[in-house]
Amino acid sequence: MDIISAIILGIVEGLTEFLPVSSTGHMILTSHFLGLEQTQALKCFEVVIQLGSILAVIWAFKERLTSDINLWIKLIIGFIPTAIIGFLAYKHIKELFNPNTVAYMLIIGGIIFIIVELFQKRPSYTPTTNHLHNLSYKQAFIIGLSQCLAMIPGTSRSGSTIITGLLCGLNREVAARFSFLLAIPTMLAAATYDSYKNRDIFITNLDQIWIFLLGSAVAFIVALAIIKLFLRFVAHFSYISFGVYRIILGLVFLLFTPTII
Repeated sequence: MDIISAIILGIVEGLTEFLPVSSTGHMILTSHFLGLEQTQALKCFEVVIQLGSILAVIWAFKERLTSDINLWIKLIIGFIPTAIIGFLAYKHIKELFNPNTVAYMLIIGGIIFIIVELFQKRPSYTPTTNHLHNLSYKQAFIIGLSQCLAMIPGTSRSGSTIITGLLCGLNREVAARFSFLLAIPTMLAAATYDSYKNRDIFITNLDQIWIFLLGSAVAFIVALAIIKLFLRFVAHFSYISFGVYRIILGLVFLLFTPTII
């Protein structure tokens, strides 16, 4: 992989990891247009650069993370379902990584986003949870349970958790914040486990480590900016635009699926 490709993929990772649009889908499509073959080495690169995005969340919420023990308890509660199901279904999850799955899940998720937002726009609807510290353990568990759906590529981890958060009574901003924070244990565990399972590939590509670090650094910078911008966006606008975007992207996937395969 060359420097330009590493930078572009780092930008795409940072842009899409925390938006409800499926970072996996964007990485697959971007790799295709860059002419990169979906080798094990490329998949390892995509895992490593996620660490840059994780560090961005930690940095953005460092004050809250270091002062709120109760928040950590909620994050652990939300992480437990994903940890158990992810460990048991690891081999089966990898079999789902194909363009068709990504396309259909993007479209389905987009439709659900639009339906949920239209439901919430009713004059009689009022969110019950408007502050992160009011999030209950039950809500944290349910949102964490929904995160398991993100193991299906194209679903989007942030997409599934944000939608479930909205359905659990969280307002848009609180749903986004908890989704970001829940990414810390989830993505860190996934990246660590995937790196361990593919350790031989890392060893045989030691000369490419600096490329991996470059991609991670770019992902960190872009993700940090996106987190701040996204929180401002959801404070004033709905998620309908993301639903429409997902549907369009899913159709693009279906259009290019024959060439990607």
